[in-house]
Amino acid sequence: MAPKKIPIRKCVACGAQRPKRELVRIVRTPDGDVRLDPTGRQGGRGAYVCPNAACFETAIKKKLFQRALGVELTPEIVERLREAWGALRLEG
Repeated sequence: MAPKKIPIRKCVACGAQRPKRELVRIVRTPDGDVRLDPTGRQGGRGAYVCPNAACFETAIKKKLFQRALGVELTPEIVERLREAWGALRLEG
């Protein structure tokens, strides 16, 4: 029996390729809402970022989430993402 394939994803900020479960997914839902997806299973367009604050802030500052998700991030959405990020209690 072949070993189970582990999906690899790329961080939008630093470009590191890691297993999908090691990254945090930001999702644009079909109705246009942008939010953190801690389960990695919500429907919609996703962008992955390393679980550290430096990559998260770089992706926001350089508008990498906007490019990957194809949506304009308002200051309100950015603030909501930062609050959800803080609630995850990730490294950094």
